[in-house]
Amino acid sequence: VQLEESGGGLVQAGGSLRLSCSFGDADCTVDMSWWRQAPGESRGFVSSIDNDGNTKYADSVKGRFTISRDNAKNMLYLQMNSLKPEDTAMYYCGCAVLPGLPNYWGLGTQVTVSS
Repeated sequence: VQLEESGGGLVQAGGSLRLSCSFGDADCTVDMSWWRQAPGESRGFVSSIDNDGNTKYADSVKGRFTISRDNAKNMLYLQMNSLKPEDTAMYYCGCAVLPGLPNYWGLGTQVTVSS
């Protein structure tokens, strides 16, 4: 299973970015998700979406980030608005075929928010 993220970059605080994740033919029967990891910190949950379209968000991104998926294109997205410097991290997409943490991960895309 190959997941590939794209769309990261450098943006000023208050700006927006849209991350994309190509998940190929992966059958993520539980859910797909976004996680992030800042330097010196552990990887943390950002958002998830299951096959019924139910979504979850970390409190720190609620109201600013929106997760979506296009199964016809095998794509997962994360629209990030009102970005803050504390959103700076490597962002990873994950695919879960069993309950719990994702079973498959992409290599990540860097998001840097300048103040």
